[in-house]
Amino acid sequence: MPNSPIRPPRPNLTGPIFLYALADVFGLSCVGVGASWFAAGKGAIFTNFPTSTVEAVACTAGGIVVMVWAMGKILRELAKQAPALQARYDAYIATHHPDKVRPRPDDTPDAG
Repeated sequence: MPNSPIRPPRPNLTGPIFLYALADVFGLSCVGVGASWFAAGKGAIFTNFPTSTVEAVACTAGGIVVMVWAMGKILRELAKQAPALQARYDAYIATHHPDKVRPRPDDTPDAG
């Protein structure tokens, strides 16, 4: 039930968001592989990788970079949905909580 009228609206999962989420999972996997070498002193997830401190650091740092990049892209894609999501949220509030409706900027009385 993606558009259930009894719960607040949520962002839509689009193709780009899904692909960036997969990149984020890849970055997390790289961090896990690299960090496993620090925990076990050898490749704990893959037996032959990483084999040295340099590989472990590169894998961990690369994973962090990919995760931060993907997170930024996901947030940018979610920001594109903000106007439509705000309109759906305002409609939800007006329907389910009429006492909490925010006044529109053009509805405020003039002070002068």
